[in-house]
Amino acid sequence: MNEKEFIDYTKEIGIELTTKQLEQLSLYADFLLEYNKHTNLTAIKTIEEVYLKHFYDSLTLMKITDFKANNKLLDIGSGAGFPGLILAICYPELNIDLLDSNHKKIDFLNQMIEKLQLKNVKTIYERSEEYVQKNRNKYDYITARAVAELRILVEISLPSLKIGGYFLAMKGNLEEELNNATDAIELLNGQIVSKIEFELPNSSGKRTILKIEKQKESPHIYPRSYNMIVKKALKKNNN
Repeated sequence: MNEKEFIDYTKEIGIELTTKQLEQLSLYADFLLEYNKHTNLTAIKTIEEVYLKHFYDSLTLMKITDFKANNKLLDIGSGAGFPGLILAICYPELNIDLLDSNHKKIDFLNQMIEKLQLKNVKTIYERSEEYVQKNRNKYDYITARAVAELRILVEISLPSLKIGGYFLAMKGNLEEELNNATDAIELLNGQIVSKIEFELPNSSGKRTILKIEKQKESPHIYPRSYNMIVKKALKKNNN
């Protein structure tokens, strides 16, 4: 996907990018590929793949939600900034925190934020389950893109959402993960309100986005330690 195709496809999902935003994205793509030569941030090696599988893919969130001014958003496991840093560029009215426990990726994000002169985004270097336990009921939205199994992400994410906030999980094929996460969603007081499935352009892969609303406060015993989260799935009769 070249830049012109990217512009056309984003228009189809209701996004009109400004000249400044397109310049920022171009700088982002160039810096990412250059940085990636010495620090492994992504398996993607071409500008066309960056526009398709990182930039456009991040913006497909608009297929399922519509952010409002001053919404607070947390991107868990942001990595090289997807989707969080893309959202910061395209939606400057959002307040975005990029959370990652990888120091090299946080260093890259900080450099990128400075280069792009973004004022609505900051990085957080911490383990997600530890950060969330200290920052409960804080965010309107939480995103996570291909970070971990859904059952793990639900336990890490929902406690930090405001009541009425949404967790947006970006996945490939979701069915088995969703079956394993059903009890966790209920125990954390969430409810699935929407799910969409689609193909990326140019037959580049199946995507699923799940939208989970937090309906009331999550029990304070969650999230558990990461080892416990991974080792023992939450079940309604054996949690």
